[in-house]
Amino acid sequence: MGALDNVVFGKKKFSDILNEIYDNQKRKEKQISGLISELKPLINDIGDATLIVPLIKEYMEIGVRNDEQLIKMATIIQRALNNSSSDDSLGITEEEKQQLMEELDKLNSNFEEKNGNK
Repeated sequence: MGALDNVVFGKKKFSDILNEIYDNQKRKEKQISGLISELKPLINDIGDATLIVPLIKEYMEIGVRNDEQLIKMATIIQRALNNSSSDDSLGITEEEKQQLMEELDKLNSNFEEKNGNK
């Protein structure tokens, strides 16, 4: 796993970034589950459901997007492990790395906006 120990920027290794993504996903998963649990008891009739169910749906979609990030992480790790031709290469292009970082930033900012943590 030498490829995952490459410094990406500053003192951050790629493995550190993957670890952060995983930890953030787990923390957000707990927050989303808690928010959904708090909303469920508020549904007493159809009127309540029409207001609250879209909120629950939105939280579930956030969870799905977070899971997609874990799948992307697994793909990166698999490419790094399968790439035996060079220790410098992670098996993805610089453009793919940039796309992953942008996607992570989008997920984090979307989550913060939805939860008022800005």
